[in-house]
Amino acid sequence: MSKSIIPRRIELLRIVRAAALYHAGFVAIAIVTSVGFLLQFNLMTISFLYLLIVIWVAFNYGFWQASFMSLLSVVCLDYFFLPPLFHFEIADPKDWMALAEFELTALIVSRLSARELHHARELTIHREAMEKLYELSRHSLLMDMSQAPGSQLAILIRRVFEVSVALYDANLGREDRAGEWKDYEEGIAKECFLNGAAQDDPETHTSRRLLQAGLGPVGALSIRGSLASSVVDALASLAAIAIDRHQSFEKEERAENASKREQLRASVMDALAHELKTPLAAVQTASSGLLELGGLTEPQRDLIALIDAEAVRLNELCTRLLRTAKLEAKRVGMDTDDVNVLELVSEVLANRPTPAEMGRIQVAVEDPTLTVRVDRGLLATILAQYIDNAWKYSKPDTPIAVAARKSHTEVLFSVHNFGSTIRIEDRERIFDRFYRSPDRKDDVPGTGIGLSVARKAAEAHHGHVWVISDDQEGTTFFLSLPIGARRMQ
Repeated sequence: MSKSIIPRRIELLRIVRAAALYHAGFVAIAIVTSVGFLLQFNLMTISFLYLLIVIWVAFNYGFWQASFMSLLSVVCLDYFFLPPLFHFEIADPKDWMALAEFELTALIVSRLSARELHHARELTIHREAMEKLYELSRHSLLMDMSQAPGSQLAILIRRVFEVSVALYDANLGREDRAGEWKDYEEGIAKECFLNGAAQDDPETHTSRRLLQAGLGPVGALSIRGSLASSVVDALASLAAIAIDRHQSFEKEERAENASKREQLRASVMDALAHELKTPLAAVQTASSGLLELGGLTEPQRDLIALIDAEAVRLNELCTRLLRTAKLEAKRVGMDTDDVNVLELVSEVLANRPTPAEMGRIQVAVEDPTLTVRVDRGLLATILAQYIDNAWKYSKPDTPIAVAARKSHTEVLFSVHNFGSTIRIEDRERIFDRFYRSPDRKDDVPGTGIGLSVARKAAEAHHGHVWVISDDQEGTTFFLSLPIGARRMQ
């Protein structure tokens, strides 16, 4: 049986029930009148019996039906029980008072009974609605969040409340419907979302609601059926929660997948770094040995020197990879000590540029006795990476400024150079592992590992790294370390 005809059949049953009540009321009055007349009931007795019939009608149907029965009872009292009998006349004024008192009492009692009936019906409807809402909320918690929630929720509301449902999910840009809708009503929920207006249409029994979650609307709900406005509001809230849960699930799933991919990539790189360490050490030992043996021609010596230099660079790259893996797993050992900043900067610079290029570097440490409590090796790694970046990306013959100063709570390091600028959207991402700016990745060789190591090392000291870049002012990388920095817990 189609559910669209259920409301019409319910209304038909109500009409039949009303007719049956009227018929039963007429029959009851006729029986009481006949028995009372034959047995010569007094006025008080017959009035009480009529009043019981009026109360019964009021309690089972309503005030106006009971009022009609009370008037019919007054007519029977006047015609069959008040002299002159079988005439619609009242001889004694006291009988007028008696009829008036009866009618007034019947009306008051009918009104009270009808009010209680109405209240009881409202409580029943409210209880049934709450039970259905509870059932719907319980089933909504069992929905498959990996699938679109709209179709699942529309079917649930349709099954529980026996109404037609249209639900629009703004995040997915789709509308799902359940029940009977006309072809021209396609997009009815989406239209409600675009208009941003909730409304009720009594003629078509259609209610529209915006679905609010977080900072704004996430969709819209349209329902066609005989539901109270409060119930529709509750359904809209449940639908908004379901859509919000689906969005949260999607974000968590994307984050989890990204984390798994990053873990896999880090594991592969870590394993490769371990495997490359041994052959690189052998290559470096062999190249250094050949240089020590001598007897090589000039071209041979240059080639061996190139092999030796590249082996050293590859070995340093593997060391950075391994250190990054340990920093991300929080397994690196922190050997903190008071380190003189100027001495450390000089040590890092001694291993970097050739003596001919040293004239480009300008070191500015405001206090030669400035110290910071850090892991010496990790801080040297950060500074070395900053200086390497400055060499690779700066313009020839432009100065590179290395500076350090102390504030009340931290020590601030900076490395400045003039060269290619860094886009605003890349200034955070260049510290991500393996990321390289699209503008420069083909011009300058690199792996995208060094800056990620710098950030991890800074975080291990409760410090921060960032960069500013401008065409006129140049590019400056910063490192801030708290005084007395310690290992993160």
